[in-house]
Amino acid sequence: MRLPDPSGIGPAPMPATISGPLTVLMAAACGAIVANLYYAQPLIALIGPDVGLPPTLASLVVTLTQIGYGLGLMLMVPLGDIIENKKLVLIAVAVTAFALLLAAFAPSALPFLGAVLFIGVCSSIAQVLVPMAAHMASDATRGRTVGNVMGGLMIGILFARPIAGVLADQIGWRGVFFCSAAFMLALALLLMRYLPQRHPHSGHTYAQLIGSLWSIFRDTPVLRRRGFYQFALFADFSLFWTSAPLELAGEPFHLSQTQIAVFALAGAAGAISAPFAGRLADRGYGRIGTGLAIAGALAAFALSGLVAVGSIAALVIAAILLDFCVQANMVFGQRSLFMLAPAIRSRLSGIYVAIIFMGGAVGSAIASPLYQSFGWNGILAAGLAFPLTALLFYLTELVGSRARAR
Repeated sequence: MRLPDPSGIGPAPMPATISGPLTVLMAAACGAIVANLYYAQPLIALIGPDVGLPPTLASLVVTLTQIGYGLGLMLMVPLGDIIENKKLVLIAVAVTAFALLLAAFAPSALPFLGAVLFIGVCSSIAQVLVPMAAHMASDATRGRTVGNVMGGLMIGILFARPIAGVLADQIGWRGVFFCSAAFMLALALLLMRYLPQRHPHSGHTYAQLIGSLWSIFRDTPVLRRRGFYQFALFADFSLFWTSAPLELAGEPFHLSQTQIAVFALAGAAGAISAPFAGRLADRGYGRIGTGLAIAGALAAFALSGLVAVGSIAALVIAAILLDFCVQANMVFGQRSLFMLAPAIRSRLSGIYVAIIFMGGAVGSAIASPLYQSFGWNGILAAGLAFPLTALLFYLTELVGSRARAR
């Protein structure tokens, strides 16, 4: 039985190959949706007093958003394997818009925190759009397509913080959430009109779907390996971007918030790696690209050590290189996973990103205590340890492949 088309204009069949304009739309949608996770991060000092959160609890604004995202990855994203994808995406985007409006008008802490929890849950729908794009692509162009869509997603992550800071200066923090809600509604109309339907062919119930997550993780070695690589690199990513603003605001740089936002925009240049990585993966260079990405992350943190002699240029180059490598490796991993069974792509995506999310949580959690206790030297030590561990694990993949070749 075919589900009704939410657009009211009849079912749009899944195209045999994804068009350029549709790729751009899906990339922009992923970026806009995921950006909702990060708008509040630079605004905590404004939000907390306004909604009645004491300083000791102000970090709940970010924590609950991230918790919601993790819940969405595990509980909502797998629905992409059993529910018509367009309908699922439209419902999630509409609920996101409602939650953003609730946050914008929240008079106190409780409704605001409830709103950001739902914003986190529904923002995970981006991880349904990514495998959906992979379904539409041919085997020969799947990496390129995933890379292009992931490029949009990563641009959303990297630009959300500086955009929120600039908008908050002009229209207040509530205006940031209101503008995003309006943008989500506009996005829903575009997706309603142009996003094709995808009907998964799965006989699973929802309980069976959730119950299968552990067995998929257990029985898919490439998922565990790729997940570990990106866990380590995303831990580095979060470690760097949590601690770098602290370093830049203090001795010897004394940068303002606006200058720190410009620094963050420089790091966003690394987003160009996603489409590039997808093309390399399509040509069979995914494995060597993975090794180069891990080594590049290690080199980026080593370069950041020059901050000790007051080199802000070294920190800028390190930021660009780190973002470039982290995003490239994520695409290499997703391309490998999306070449597996199509029927479980949404679940593979959800588990993979959940593993990455845990790495990011570890990196951000240790950043402040390390920086407060040891300064940038503590950050540098941890930042080198994560990719070094991943590189050692990567070498076991090379040894194993040579053994099988014999």
